[in-house]
Amino acid sequence: MSATAVATTCPYCGVGCGVLAERRPDGGWRVRGDPDHPANAGRLCSKGAALAETLDLEDRLLHPELRGRRVSWNVALDHVAAEFKRIIQAHGPQAVAFYVSGQLLTEDYYVANKLMKGYLGAANIDTNSRLCMSSSVAGHQRAFGADAVPCSYADLELADLLVLVGSNAAWCHPVLWQRMLESRRARPEVKIVVIDPRRTATAAEADLFLPLRSGTDTMLFNGLLHHLNRESALNWSFLEHRTEGYAAAFAAARDSAPSIPAVAAACGLDAEDVARFYRMFTRTERVVTCYSQGVNQSSSGTDKVNSIINCHLATGRIGRPGMGPFSLTGQPNAMGGREVGGLANQLAAHMHLDNPDHRDCVQRFWKSPVIAQTAGLKAVDMFRAVGRGEIKAVWIMATNPVVSLPDADAVRAALAGCELVVVSDCVRHTDTTALAHVLLPAQAWGEKEGTVTNSERRISRQRAFLAPPGETRPDWWIVSEVARRMGFGDAFRYQSAADIFREHAALSAYENHNRRDFDLGGLAGIDDDSYDALRPVQWPLPAAMRERLPLPLRERAGGRGKPSPADSPPSPRKGVGVESRGTARMFADGRFFHPGGRARLVPIQPRPPACAPDEEYPLALNTGRVRDHWHTMTRTGKSARLSAHAPEPCIDIHPADAERSGLVRDQLACIESRWGSAVGRVRISDAQRPGEVFMPMHWNDQYAARARVDAVVNPAVDPHSGQPELKHTPVRIAPLRPAWEAVLFGVADPPAESAHWVRVRGNGGGRVHAAGLQWPRAGPPVAAGWLPPPAPGEELIEYADVAAGRYRAALLRGGRLRACVFAMRGGDLRPHIEWLDGLMGHQQPLSVADRMALLSGQPPRNGVDAGPLVCACFGVGRNTILKAARDGCRSVDDIGRALNAGSNCGSCRAEIRELLNAAS
Repeated sequence: MSATAVATTCPYCGVGCGVLAERRPDGGWRVRGDPDHPANAGRLCSKGAALAETLDLEDRLLHPELRGRRVSWNVALDHVAAEFKRIIQAHGPQAVAFYVSGQLLTEDYYVANKLMKGYLGAANIDTNSRLCMSSSVAGHQRAFGADAVPCSYADLELADLLVLVGSNAAWCHPVLWQRMLESRRARPEVKIVVIDPRRTATAAEADLFLPLRSGTDTMLFNGLLHHLNRESALNWSFLEHRTEGYAAAFAAARDSAPSIPAVAAACGLDAEDVARFYRMFTRTERVVTCYSQGVNQSSSGTDKVNSIINCHLATGRIGRPGMGPFSLTGQPNAMGGREVGGLANQLAAHMHLDNPDHRDCVQRFWKSPVIAQTAGLKAVDMFRAVGRGEIKAVWIMATNPVVSLPDADAVRAALAGCELVVVSDCVRHTDTTALAHVLLPAQAWGEKEGTVTNSERRISRQRAFLAPPGETRPDWWIVSEVARRMGFGDAFRYQSAADIFREHAALSAYENHNRRDFDLGGLAGIDDDSYDALRPVQWPLPAAMRERLPLPLRERAGGRGKPSPADSPPSPRKGVGVESRGTARMFADGRFFHPGGRARLVPIQPRPPACAPDEEYPLALNTGRVRDHWHTMTRTGKSARLSAHAPEPCIDIHPADAERSGLVRDQLACIESRWGSAVGRVRISDAQRPGEVFMPMHWNDQYAARARVDAVVNPAVDPHSGQPELKHTPVRIAPLRPAWEAVLFGVADPPAESAHWVRVRGNGGGRVHAAGLQWPRAGPPVAAGWLPPPAPGEELIEYADVAAGRYRAALLRGGRLRACVFAMRGGDLRPHIEWLDGLMGHQQPLSVADRMALLSGQPPRNGVDAGPLVCACFGVGRNTILKAARDGCRSVDDIGRALNAGSNCGSCRAEIRELLNAAS
């Protein structure tokens, strides 16, 4: 690491990769993987590798606003505090709510939770992590007595069998996925099983792929539990001494999944494939089962989690190297939010809101006037209460619920009718900020200090390397200032994030005595310098473990003793990763956190999804991520290369369903449920199961018209976790037949006549894909105002084929391409996007050949058209890969050596392999 590099943490998924930010000579920034961070050892995915492209201040919220008018911080904060006090005095504390985010740092989360639960006296604070991992939380608590993730990333490299359930890790956790694949390359005996309704990029690498019917996970794992029992493959010593409830769990598994043929029929799988999976699990001691949103986002998500954990408890495969159930979380600080009680049914420091001793403990530690007595409203119920007028003030922090919550149109209507909507965010224009009465400008990634915790319980520092722009402030400061104005100043006199972290760590150790899983007592006395220098560490880290801290931190924290080799910085070891600090693995001593110290197997009765397809809505909609975008695109949407792989919202559908619905490839279509509708472009693929369709979650009203897929999603929730069923909504689909389609480069806004449009960031600026129901009456597109009229010194070149309904025009300034439009009545408009995008970025005047090519709509014979993007890390297109294949590249590794494609995060390797197979 150079002397000027700032070590911080990536703001995307729960892998928690370390990154280094360095100034470039031109004043910009370079962001690269931190080779010393244990989570990633220098690797980054495509999103992390493009972080430096997302640091501009475009559309930043830089000043407080009150009802659309810029005001001072004092005016804004006074208004928020006065309105919250007024509403609480008139209607009680249950009339106010906070909705927070896994994008917050732990210190931000802590202060918000303290204010709501310990000073306002209600528990109506919930987080968008409710949408991502709350079923896992509930499953952990039922099984272990605490929300304790058993595993470490090192276990992925120590396992002999890796089972991935509802996890497209190749796209959603690519750094971990590469660690898994490298382990298999180093030890060919390692096997990978992927269980998912969709044949994803992850499934393409599997030794066994089980494309189970959506929603049948509990049947599959109940069948596994019964098989383990029937084959005498249980660890009876562990069961009898370390668990309880196993007899009821075995009986429920036997009754619901009596045989492999019964399981196969229920799951829509081949019986031999099911039997093979069961044999692999039965005969392999070191098994890690990774699960993610395909398990959690379900009305029976908690039962799915426990059906997986049951199999590990029954075999004693937990708490030991290379084995255990492992929840891969979606957000960068979902785990940190869980630590501080960010969910409506939690207390801080993993204490339980329904436990009077825990409530008393927290209240005495905080010295607070009140403490919430009952669980608050979970996310979906919270916004329903807003819609009913029961919650009259809501403060939304760092999230966009009008896009991300199910039945999103109802959420929008609820906020539109709410008495007070406060939004603190770093982005000015989102679907949610449009409904705010008060906007509070928060600092963004790269500008603020604090900590985050990743999926393996590893706490890392997030450090500032950018000066805060405008009047932006840290989220913890904003909440603290409101708390002071509400009369709680003594409890919120924080001067830094380090102040908050010390209090957070001290609370975790307060009256703990090794009875609670979450304990940071070893960091409770950390001073400011040590906090600044804090290296990644895994909890629990009780005070007794202080001697195991890295030496510079240990000296300042009051540790004794001379340096030893263990105090030196860890170094990567091939196949094992980087040495852990703190507690690498939970439950190694066989002690759990239920009374009596035993784990519990939970009897599971498989349940169908909350709402099944029928004649009116015959297809099941699954939602999720695409490879290179993140959440609602407020960051990734700024990057041209991250926008290139999936530039438009799409609808993936099986060929048989497409034929029944009258759909063809690349056609626009409308997907509709009982709750709402969305529009996307059809992609026909046998990677989809018949009867099921997929649409990504990212697009919103800032980037597209009618593409908020969560407006379509069924708002049913899991009864234990409150997590929505985002993977199974009955829908119907029908083609859209627009009168025209167009692509406009160098244009920010869609034509007024557009019925559908999508904004896409490009190398030369941006472009708009649009479609309409009626050709503009004003005539050709320039006359209709689609392109600006030529200014003095500018040149307009045009081509029109009235009979065929084709129109092309380009606006040139100094011979360089400023803007262009390709439009077509009906038909199939497929301009060479990547070539045109490249022309928009040219700094030299266009050649005669380029001008002619523009009007013909085809690249010149000697022109470079890399084709649609495949590898975002290195910007390699499909045509470039196909040319390399013609030139002799025969394998994905050959392509990596020749073009670098697929050699970084590896999330494009499956697509490269498909191209090579097609070219052979």
